[in-house]
Amino acid sequence: MRNVIILGSTGSIGTQTLDVISRHRDIFHVQALGAGGSRISLLVQQAGEFDVPIVGLADREAADEFSAQWRQLFAHRAMPQLIAGPQAMVELAGLGTGTSIESSDVVVNGITGSVGLMPTLTALRSGATLALANKESLVVGGGLVREAMSWPGQIVPVDSEHSAIAQALRSGRHRKGLTSPIVDGTSEVNRIILTASGGPFRGKKRHELTDVTAQQALDHPTWAMGPVVTINSSTLMNKGLELIEAAYLFDVEPTNIVPIVHPQSVIHSMVEFIDGSTIAQASQPDMRLPIALGISWPDRLSDVTPYHPWDQPTAWTFEPLDHEVFPAVKLAQQAVATSSLHPALLNAANEECVSAFLAGKIPYLDIVDTVDEVLNMMDIPAQRDIDTLLETEQQARVLAHDVMRRRA
Repeated sequence: MRNVIILGSTGSIGTQTLDVISRHRDIFHVQALGAGGSRISLLVQQAGEFDVPIVGLADREAADEFSAQWRQLFAHRAMPQLIAGPQAMVELAGLGTGTSIESSDVVVNGITGSVGLMPTLTALRSGATLALANKESLVVGGGLVREAMSWPGQIVPVDSEHSAIAQALRSGRHRKGLTSPIVDGTSEVNRIILTASGGPFRGKKRHELTDVTAQQALDHPTWAMGPVVTINSSTLMNKGLELIEAAYLFDVEPTNIVPIVHPQSVIHSMVEFIDGSTIAQASQPDMRLPIALGISWPDRLSDVTPYHPWDQPTAWTFEPLDHEVFPAVKLAQQAVATSSLHPALLNAANEECVSAFLAGKIPYLDIVDTVDEVLNMMDIPAQRDIDTLLETEQQARVLAHDVMRRRA
């Protein structure tokens, strides 16, 4: 039986993780659930259905609402232990470390945004396997994540692309990355091919995106995701962040990671080896598959996602990225090549711009254009500790708002 902690349980990753676990209750025990506090009714239902002993809420005031709804629905049952406040997710990630609580085996980090970094570091230091869906942890603090790892292979990626790469890498030798133990011998990997759906605006020209609405940007053609990730997918910023994540996870130079557009979203990424062979991972576009691998790695679970209909006529296409219309990937490549702090600045400015766009405060094209300006305006300190990182990231957020106001 594996003890699982799910951070971000009411979001897209969290709800799908629980769906996977619901079909494998003999293998997994949900030890704790953590959420922001905006969907209390769903959190109460989750805690009740899976008999969860501990619940964390980032919004301290939401704890009272949780208690009230629990008493109303489950008056005959003991209420879970509540951990509430800004540090709740960090506390959950470290459950069992230095306490009498049974330690967790797997921590699923499904939090959106750079706020997921500290729970990531805490989970790694606890010694639990980290099923990582929070790509911002590596984008913002890749070096810190490396230092916090308790053992090689402790991180199992939950992004569909990175899960595909991890699976494909099992076909050849590779030097040490964050996802796997050291393999003796020279790496046999030539390049990583990172696939992208192209988002809802694939094939559009820049002038056609001037009046894009939030509703249009949220209408993704193949994936069901949270709003921030969906907007990032539409601008291809998500692919830029994934490129940075892949560089840290798999110990591959950013220049050897090639993003391409694959609209069908059946091949989730590929690894090209030095002998000319390429290994691809293909499956239906369903996040439950990488989630299931994240919590069961290196084993596979049955009854996760429908099989691909191989006996039906089908066609797959691959296209180069249009960097003129979607410059976000180039920005990410430049950021990771400039300094270890630039990816954090890229992510921080982007988070602020996406939030402003969803609130109707800035036009669509201003998202990436503002991030570009922020990166060019920031002065980078020489120090690289966690306090400097967080301080510099906050400066990028403030500057992003200054730039957005000026552009308006």
